[in-house]
Amino acid sequence: MSRRPRDLDEDDVRVRPGRSTRPRSRLRPAHAEAAEGFVVAVDRGRFTCEVDDRDVVAVRARELGRKAVVVGDRVGLVGDISGTTDTLARLVRVEPRKSLLRRSADDTDPVERAIVANADQLGIVCAVANPEPRTRLIDRYLVAAFDGGLEPLLILTKPDLADPQPLIDAYSLLDLRVVVTSRGDPGAQLPALLHDRLTVLAGHSGVGKSTLINALVPGALRATGHVNEVTGRGRHVSTSTVVLDLPGGGRVIDTPGVRSFGLAHVDVGRVVAAFPDLQPGTAECPRGCTHAVPLNKTADDDIARCALDDWVAQGHAEPARLDSLRRLLSATGRSDD
Repeated sequence: MSRRPRDLDEDDVRVRPGRSTRPRSRLRPAHAEAAEGFVVAVDRGRFTCEVDDRDVVAVRARELGRKAVVVGDRVGLVGDISGTTDTLARLVRVEPRKSLLRRSADDTDPVERAIVANADQLGIVCAVANPEPRTRLIDRYLVAAFDGGLEPLLILTKPDLADPQPLIDAYSLLDLRVVVTSRGDPGAQLPALLHDRLTVLAGHSGVGKSTLINALVPGALRATGHVNEVTGRGRHVSTSTVVLDLPGGGRVIDTPGVRSFGLAHVDVGRVVAAFPDLQPGTAECPRGCTHAVPLNKTADDDIARCALDDWVAQGHAEPARLDSLRRLLSATGRSDD
């Protein structure tokens, strides 16, 4: 005989527990036991990290949120760090960075995109011909290096096609180290500058970056492309950021070739700081001074209110140095603010 409703008690009723009202703790585990790793590759949410003498694949822990993790980051790992096939560790911490190479999609996009962390220097690879040198892109790389805390190094390729001296002269006042390499032969100077350092190599498509890396790192087997004779543009052959060990010590990081490099995120003050002979002169500049010559305008409405002109006129710095600074600042897209 079935029970009537009034005969039921709490033991006969299945109650679904409600959502807890207990506040979520803001405390997060410190992961003091986390193993130290170095990110050598990033691929679709998987991070290959070097731990001692083995590669460990990891996924980002939930508590990191959307924090970017890039090649060169030093990280903390927990879980399975054996490096065995089909195992995953958890990436729970990103250590403070000493440098960061970054860019934005274009000069109107303020969202920065981290490329490589903790590199010592940025090797800007540029061909003296085929394709023709793009000094504006070189300037942008220099600004990104100064902003991110990397030492810039200009590496010129294909000197058999044109005289590299005009390009060397164009940057002679920037205290910029310049190295000329031959096709398939990096020479002796470049390996010495790369020795025991972590160097990012970047450049326009088709400048011979992959050929240079194959010469520096025997067995690297980086794919090489060609330059279109009609458009003068190179083809993207490096599609991922890769860390490679140099035979004599040190590492290079190969990055995909680019045709644009946005600088909307750049702090102008960091660029000016790369010119220690000019930086003190900005103390008298009015608030909001860009220090840059507006493009397609007369100098009266911007330069007249920049204190750097008086600083140079008083003999504290060379006029050519101020011209070099303003050329770099114009590359940030702020020259017509």
